[in-house]
Amino acid sequence: MIETLLQPFQFGFMQNAFIIMTVIAVPTSLLSCYLVLKGWSLMGDAISHAVLPGVVLAYITGIPLIVGAFCAGMFCALATGFLADNSRVKQDTVMGIVFSGMFGFGIVLYTKIPTNMHLDHILFGNMLGVGPQDLWTAGLIALLVSGIVIAKRRDLMLHAFDPVQAQAVGLRVGWLHYGLLALISLTIVATLSAVGIILSIGLLIAPGAIAFLLTRQFSRMLPIAVGVTAVSGFLGVYASFFLDSAPAPTVILILTAIFIAAFIRSGIVTRRASALKG
Repeated sequence: MIETLLQPFQFGFMQNAFIIMTVIAVPTSLLSCYLVLKGWSLMGDAISHAVLPGVVLAYITGIPLIVGAFCAGMFCALATGFLADNSRVKQDTVMGIVFSGMFGFGIVLYTKIPTNMHLDHILFGNMLGVGPQDLWTAGLIALLVSGIVIAKRRDLMLHAFDPVQAQAVGLRVGWLHYGLLALISLTIVATLSAVGIILSIGLLIAPGAIAFLLTRQFSRMLPIAVGVTAVSGFLGVYASFFLDSAPAPTVILILTAIFIAAFIRSGIVTRRASALKG
């Protein structure tokens, strides 16, 4: 019985999957809290889809794929901001147009240009196929992003809650705005090999949303989000071995189940509080 339960840890590819899931859990969870507070969930979705043409163009030109993905993500973020500031169209509409257009452009490039890349791995990741280079890349990006977010957590929190007040107290709002977008792009690059383009948005939204439902204090949101993602990642990778399913979608399903449970709990707590007041 014990040998069966420990079987997933005996394979090198499973060990790498556990490691990279643990690594990317930290930056995605931290950023998720700020994305939820700022209402930027769709921005994370936009950037995650927009990196596809950058990946394909990077492959064609022979540059590292992470460079192309980062440049495409930043272009999407900057183009969205420019169009929203210079038109009457709302930002969420602009984001939808930009990211769908870039994603479509990436699909066209991929289908028209012969490559030996597997589109499924780009879109959905290949957690069981990550190698030492993927682990090092994800680890360094995760360390950089997490360090910046933790060091600037108070400034980012004020910028998320009240940008006008942040500017009034002398914070460089522009640097915080575009710095946060750059961190999102970097984090998506770190998750690319593990969970892919499409599923990375789940790691950038669900942890913050769950933590938001479980606590009213932002200082507690950050560790709760990290803990939830780390536990979900471990359980998802572990369960996928016995279910013979892909690890990344399994992790997202567990996060979704936790969100539903947190939502139900939040409703019960709210009703109880209202009943006591009444």
